[in-house]
Order: sequence, then C-alpha cells, then structure tokens
Amino acid sequence: MNSKSIVFIACILLSVVWPQTSAQDKSKKKTKSPSRPSIVWVNQPKDNQLPLPPNTQHLTFHSTLVDREVGYCIYLPPSYALIAESRYPVIYNLHGNGGSEFTSVDSIRVLHEGIEAGRWPEMIMVLPNGGHSTFYKNSADGRFPIESILITEFIPFIDANYRTTAARHGRCIEGFSMGGRGSTRLAVKYPEMFCSLFCQAGNVPHLLETFDEAEPETRKDLLLGADRANWEADDVYKLTKQNAVRIKENLRIQIACGTKDFGHIKTVRDFHMHLQTLGIDHTYIELEGLAHKRPEMIGRMKPIWFDYHVESMQRATVSLQKKNSGKVR
Repeated sequence: MNSKSIVFIACILLSVVWPQTSAQDKSKKKTKSPSRPSIVWVNQPKDNQLPLPPNTQHLTFHSTLVDREVGYCIYLPPSYALIAESRYPVIYNLHGNGGSEFTSVDSIRVLHEGIEAGRWPEMIMVLPNGGHSTFYKNSADGRFPIESILITEFIPFIDANYRTTAARHGRCIEGFSMGGRGSTRLAVKYPEMFCSLFCQAGNVPHLLETFDEAEPETRKDLLLGADRANWEADDVYKLTKQNAVRIKENLRIQIACGTKDFGHIKTVRDFHMHLQTLGIDHTYIELEGLAHKRPEMIGRMKPIWFDYHVESMQRATVSLQKKNSGKVR
C-alpha cells in the first residue's frame, strides 16, 4: 500500500468518526495537569523486554549538561560488523511517558525481521532515554535539559561513535505518545536535521491553552515554568507556521492515531488540519477502533511500519544527489 492510498483511507475514516469524537472531547473542557517530570538516567530492562533483540546493546554515554551517564539502546544491522566501510541511516525512536530506553525494543524486532526478510534496507535504530513527563523539552528549572541532551549531545555522539549517515537524508525520528509528541516538536523545530517524522499517537496540544488554564501561582511548578515566552517557544503550532518553508523543503511527516484514542485524537486532528492549512504535505492515518495501544498499532501496520522512513530517505538522497550534480556543473 502506498502513501497516497493510506491518506485516502484516513480521510474516509475521518469524515465518519469526527462528529462522535469531537462531542466527547468538547465535554472535557478542563485540561488535565501534567505529572511532574522525572528521570532514572540509566534503566534496567523489564522481564518482557528480555532477551534484547539480535544485534542490540544497552549502553551509556556521558552527558556534560547534567554530568551523568545516560542509558540508551542501539540496534546495528547484520552487515555492520562485516563491512567496515559501510555507513547506515538512523531511526531515533522516542519512548512514551513512563517508559525508558528499553520501551521500544519491540520496534527493533520488527525492523530486524524486515531487514532479514529483505523488506527494508539495513538501518541503525537508537532508543534514547527521555525520562517521565519531560516531553523531550528543556525544563525551566534546568534539571531536565532533555531537548538539549538529544540535539546537542546524543545525536552528535551517535554520529561520532557509529558509522551513521550523519546528515538529514540519513536521519529519521519517531515515537509513540509522549515520544510522538516530542519527535513532532523536535522535527518541526529542527527540520534540517531529519528527513522523516512518524508521529505515532502523539498528542499535539495547544500549549498556551494549558498555560492560560493553569492557576498563576502553580505555573512556576510546571515543566516550562511561569514565563509565557517559554511556552510560546515550544508551541508546535507556532513552530510549524514559523518554519513552514523549511519543513516543506526538508521534512516529510506521517501521523497515525486510533479513532478511539480519546486522549490524543482531538489534537492529532487539529495538527493535521493545521498542516493542511499551511500547505504542508503529509500522510495522515486514522486506525478504526484503535485505542491508545502501541503494540496493536504496530501489529496493524507491521508490513509497512518503516516504509515511510525508507521512502523519505530515498527521496532525500535523490534530492541531495541532484543538488550536488548541479553544483558540479
């Protein structure tokens, strides 16, 4: 199934289910206060996450921003150890709230099986540790500089220590729930860094509504603090509008969410409409009857789970080659 057919199916589902879900969402006017951010910098796997998939390691890197070792998992494709000169594209998978660097090892299993079957080319997959309720932002109090760790430390670390394709055409980002929300914001904020985004049931809230609904005396205790400018700088809708030209030039976007994912579907639809208004081409998928269940989402989409990233990298590579050939002439 190609991207166009997926969009067509999504639009049909959208027209059928939108009125019912919107009515439910409108009855919940009060925004739920987010839980407080926290992090265990190096985690241990749960029993159901073991054994780790083939070619997967749990390691740490040192963050100078927090002066701590931070855990991550990395999958290296089968030929990595055999062909010393080869370089590989990378998918960064951001886990959801309450997760850890082990949460998405099932995604690695899907990727490895697909590579072994010849469905997808060989790629590296990296699972960073984003903590709990950080939303991959920099907290106002400085205790959780998760965005800066990822963008200025961790991705450069991976490029320096592994044979990656260390450029936009070889770098994708994705995530489920909090990870989808975080990957979406990071991708539209830094569109030159990534060629492909896959938001998997990631809530895309209007941040300023949360700020306005919070009691003034409690705002200082929230992740982004009491300064409204911090909230404006991290608002995905504002970032997308501000960077629309750069996004169109550099980033392909795929969004998927279940029609019964009532905690996320409203803002996902809002963001879909926002992208349409801005003329930003993207693939939008609604999965009929699906609640907020990552394993089931993967199960339904497993045969095409990484197709969009692969196509994005191929397109970005061709575009780069054309640009370079033009410079040579």
